Amino acid sequence: MKRVMTFIVVLLTLIVGLFLTTHGAEKETPVVEAKRTTEPIKIDGLLKETAWQGKDCSDFIQSEPQDGAPATEKTSVWVAYDNKALYVAARLYDSEPGKIISKLGRRDDLVDSDWFFFSIDPYYDRRSGYQFAVNPAGTLVDYSIFNDESTDATWDGLWESKTHSDDKGWTVEIKIPFDQLRFKKKENYVWGVHFSRLLKRKNEWSVNVWIPKGESGFVSHFARLEGIADINPGHYIEMMPFTAGKAAFSPKEEGNPFKTGNDYSIDAGLDMKVGLKSNLTLDLTVNPDFGQVEVDPAVINLSAAETYYDEKRPFFMEGANIFRFGIWGSNMAVGADWSGPSLFYSRRIGRSPQGPVDSNGYVNFPGWTTILGAAKITGKIGKEWNFGFLSALTEREYAHIDLDGARSRQEIEPFTYYGVLRAQKEFNGGRQGLGFMAAAISRNLRTENLENTLARDAFSLGMDGWTFLDKSKTWVASWYFEGARVSGSRTAIRELQLSYPHYFQRPDAAHVELNENATSMSGWAGRFVLNKQRGNFLVNVAFGAISPGFDSSDMGYQSMGDVINGHVMLGYRSFKPGKFIRTWETLLFTQRNYDFGGNKIGDQRIIFIGNVQFLNYWSAYLQISNNPARWSKDETRGGPLLYVPTHTWWDWNIRTDDRKPFEVVIYGFSMNASSGSKNRTFSAVLQWKPGSNFNISLEPEYRYNLDVTQWVTNITDESMTAAYGARYIFGKIKQKTLLCSIRFNWIFTPTLSLQAYIQPFIAVGSYDRFKELARPKSYDFNIFGQGASTISYREGDGSYTVDPDGPGSTPGFSFSNPDFNYKSLRGTVVLRWEYRPGSTLYLVWTQNRADYADAGDFKFGRDFKNLLNAPGDNIFMVKLTYRFKL
Repeated sequence: MKRVMTFIVVLLTLIVGLFLTTHGAEKETPVVEAKRTTEPIKIDGLLKETAWQGKDCSDFIQSEPQDGAPATEKTSVWVAYDNKALYVAARLYDSEPGKIISKLGRRDDLVDSDWFFFSIDPYYDRRSGYQFAVNPAGTLVDYSIFNDESTDATWDGLWESKTHSDDKGWTVEIKIPFDQLRFKKKENYVWGVHFSRLLKRKNEWSVNVWIPKGESGFVSHFARLEGIADINPGHYIEMMPFTAGKAAFSPKEEGNPFKTGNDYSIDAGLDMKVGLKSNLTLDLTVNPDFGQVEVDPAVINLSAAETYYDEKRPFFMEGANIFRFGIWGSNMAVGADWSGPSLFYSRRIGRSPQGPVDSNGYVNFPGWTTILGAAKITGKIGKEWNFGFLSALTEREYAHIDLDGARSRQEIEPFTYYGVLRAQKEFNGGRQGLGFMAAAISRNLRTENLENTLARDAFSLGMDGWTFLDKSKTWVASWYFEGARVSGSRTAIRELQLSYPHYFQRPDAAHVELNENATSMSGWAGRFVLNKQRGNFLVNVAFGAISPGFDSSDMGYQSMGDVINGHVMLGYRSFKPGKFIRTWETLLFTQRNYDFGGNKIGDQRIIFIGNVQFLNYWSAYLQISNNPARWSKDETRGGPLLYVPTHTWWDWNIRTDDRKPFEVVIYGFSMNASSGSKNRTFSAVLQWKPGSNFNISLEPEYRYNLDVTQWVTNITDESMTAAYGARYIFGKIKQKTLLCSIRFNWIFTPTLSLQAYIQPFIAVGSYDRFKELARPKSYDFNIFGQGASTISYREGDGSYTVDPDGPGSTPGFSFSNPDFNYKSLRGTVVLRWEYRPGSTLYLVWTQNRADYADAGDFKFGRDFKNLLNAPGDNIFMVKLTYRFKL
């Protein structure tokens, strides 16, 4: 420990020295003039209007591949406006127009082609904004920008653009209604603006404002857009009603009245967007439909932590960046065996019902909870306050039961309120920031089953902030602190204390204790990060902790707890091309985790990371990690500490030039432990782009996992005094997983596309060499079937019976066979037609099928055949949305 502290002191001294030598001068900000037009501008890409005949912005500088060199092809840009909209036109000259790469993509698909980007900061806060991109084929992409250089592709504005190609290159015209942007109403406006161009065949990025490599930030470097005055955006009210019809066909189950083989439904709802002010937006949704959501991938999770799935529902995705917490200021997120808890995980709203069903009859269990309605307010209020508020109500859900013809129902999900409030203020042009976030959930629990299963209320509150430490914004310190409290019945809180990641029942943990009478649980979490984010040398130092009683999982997501974490990272990056290498980067860091009892539960590991891009635009990545022995508080699932031996792992990837019609990425992972455990993973991404409007990608993956201490179950046995009166059962697992994600995109026009996604998935696990932990805080095991102990398998009920001491007096016990053979085929085909801006017709076919035969035995030919022959569910849906302004 003394050596670690000495290392930290020396490192901090080095950091202070680097900080004291850091300086920078303010650069003069370029100015772009916007001209008012009285002439109607026709968006046709031809640039015939007089607004495009005046002075242009054409001093473009390369950022890639020759940083700071003049652009090889000329680009001219003009900006105009009238009372209702902002207009941008660009002529992108090309000395070889026949080589322009023009590819069709659907909305928000940044395909490999030439592009023109227009970015704007209407608040002129130097931290946020919007980005609009158009390629020669007319494909549209838009983003919101936050934290100076982060982008959120979920924002979808209602804007239009047209392009035209000729013997000089190509041209683009863009119209963005002012009511699509958020800004403070004034008489005269100064906004930030930035133009960039991607010339794909040369991989050349050119910009009107050069940001040298090694610099941080994006919006903070924008030019000044001047000249906009006396505009009248007007009141903004947008409606988008929808109607959807669905037909579901599944295998008929004899005797089950709920599985008749088919189900038909029709639904309708409404989304509404209201501009409360020019800088504040209200989103409302009534009876939202999420039928077009892409299916989640199949997984096998043998860990104690919950699987995290990305949000895919548009209402919750759009503008979600305002609800991001604890990530602001720094442009580098280093995990290092740390996963901070989130206060808001939007997939909690509308999740699958959680209540148990007590019945031996046939059960019709709903797949999700109905969202009655939701509202969201986002924007800026007062002086520089970023604001977000989301509120939602979900319906009671019931499981319908048929027991010998008698029908009944049980409530399995209560009526529930969800609320999230976020506010954040920036100071001194974004050099400092301070924010808070609150999240709450309240359930109306009416039944004993639900009272014993779910918390009644959960509330969390957090503060976060950042400050740049020098004039050039080279060093930044960011932090967050949050607290959470969960309330409910004694049974519900007891179960929460017993669950991952708390495990208050751990018999050898003096710092936690199970409270059988508790009706609430509370805790805290926080982290501090110091980051050097400009220049060739990189530094990232962090310290964080999550207390044992902290739980945000009712409204947020949490994958770890009872942990104190710290890391130190040093790095160097070079942007100067050499004979073979264009850029390279190397990182070296170390980290360690403790629990609140002082036990070393995280590796004091040394990690090396290397990245390199070659002159031919191939790239390679390598990471090597040496992990010393440690303790695990989670492997025994609430039992005593387990010793985890030393292990080493490394992973790598190689990526080819993405300009080529055939693009390949190859990944590899290998882990070897001194205990004999090992893990191998090999995967690839194969993308074929034979034409301008068609591409197909395959992502095959094979995993082999040999774990000699995979947890199986815990069994109470007071005679096992060496392990606190319980038997912690483990086995050796050999697991093979084979999957392939296949995506097909056929783009007919920028508004009409056909997409398909399919994922066959096979995971087989075979267990043997069952054993029990012999004593706490060790890696010693009693192997069943050795010495006096015996183990036998019963085919009839698929269970193992163990006699720990043979002829002795210790009672035997049984546990189920954990072998598995899970086969899944999931797929979606979507025809999407945007028949008018923002209004879309969807035709969707979704299929799911699964098979579980031959547990523990992997034979690819047989398993794949069984998967194809397995009965499946087929869902056909038609959905129509109509978006209009009032």
